[in-house]
Amino acid sequence: MPGSAPSHQAPGPVPGGLGAILLAGGRATRVDGATKPLFEVGGRTLLHTAVTAATDARARPVTVVAPVLDDSLDVAWVREHPPFGGPAAGIVAALDSWAAGDQPEWTLVLACDLPRAEAAVRRLVDDIALLPSDTDGMCLGDASSTPQWLTGVYRTRALRAAASALPDLGRDAAVRALVDDLAITVVTVADDLTRDVDTWEDLEQARSVASPSDATPPGPQS
Repeated sequence: MPGSAPSHQAPGPVPGGLGAILLAGGRATRVDGATKPLFEVGGRTLLHTAVTAATDARARPVTVVAPVLDDSLDVAWVREHPPFGGPAAGIVAALDSWAAGDQPEWTLVLACDLPRAEAAVRRLVDDIALLPSDTDGMCLGDASSTPQWLTGVYRTRALRAAASALPDLGRDAAVRALVDDLAITVVTVADDLTRDVDTWEDLEQARSVASPSDATPPGPQS
C-alpha cells in the first residue's frame, strides 16, 4: 500500500462515487458527557476536521449522525432511534436516510473524534484502487494491527446488506457485528492516524501536537 499523501493534497475522485457517514452522537462518558466533536484541536473543532476530510474526498452525501451541532455545515443530520443506540445503529440510520439517488459505490465511515481525520481519509481513498474486486472494504489499523472499523471505507451495497441483517435496526449492536461477515482489508498505519480523543488526557495531547496553521474551514468543493 502506498504511503500517505502530503497534508496539503486532496485525494482525487473515487470511481463510482463516495458517500460519508460521520458519527458524532456518542455519550462520551470518559469526558464527563462533554460533546467531543465540538472540542477544538488546532484551531477548529473535531467535527469540522471530519467534515473537511469528507468534503476534501468529494464525498456526497455527507451525513452526520448526531443532533445538530453546527448548522453552518453543509451536511445532513440524522439520529438513530432511540438516541445513543451505538455506532452500528447510527450507520443503519444514516444509510436509511439516503435517497434512492444517493447510492455511491463507496461509503466512508468516520468517527468525529480523530484529530488527524484528513490524513486518515486520504490514506483510505488513495488505497481504494488497490483493493481486489472481491473485497468489501478497508479500514485502518493501529500499529498492533487492531482494526479501527470507524476509520474505514466500505462498498455501499455490502454495508447496506450487513446493516439490513442487524436486528432492531442495530440498536446496541457492536460495530464488529455489522462488519463480521464482510471481507475487509486492514491497513496498518502509524498510531497518530488512528489515535482518537477519548479522554481529557487525549485532548491535551492532541492539542499539544496540533498546528493551528493547518486548520482550514470546511467548504464546498469545486
